[in-house]
Order: sequence, then structure tokens, then C-alpha cells
Amino acid sequence: MAKKKKWVKKAIKRPGAFSAKAKRAHMSTTAYANKVLRNGSKASTRTKRQAALAKTLAKMRRKKR
Repeated sequence: MAKKKKWVKKAIKRPGAFSAKAKRAHMSTTAYANKVLRNGSKASTRTKRQAALAKTLAKMRRKKR
């Protein structure tokens, strides 16, 4: 199982950066991710990638519980 989830460590380049952005916007990480990934969003490519990863990790967490 540990070998299967090894990609997660490699995928997270800046731990806590996306949640800090969400906190500055006074939103939860999921709500901020939805806002960033909406059509017409002017967020940077990096932020959009972080948002996509945050949504993926949230799905994994939900399945685990």
C-alpha cells in the first residue's frame, strides 16, 4: 500500500501553499479549489494545478474514512 501512494509525496511540491491561499481568501480548500477551477478563472497555472491536486487528495481522504 505504501508503494502505491508514493506518487503523492512527489506531487506535493509546496506543502501547505494551497491551503494558505485558501485561508487568505477566507474559504475552505475545497471551496477555493472549485473557485479556481471554474471557467474564466484568472488564477495562475500553478494554482490551478494545486487546486486539481487538492480535489484529488480530498477524494482519497473521503474514501479512506
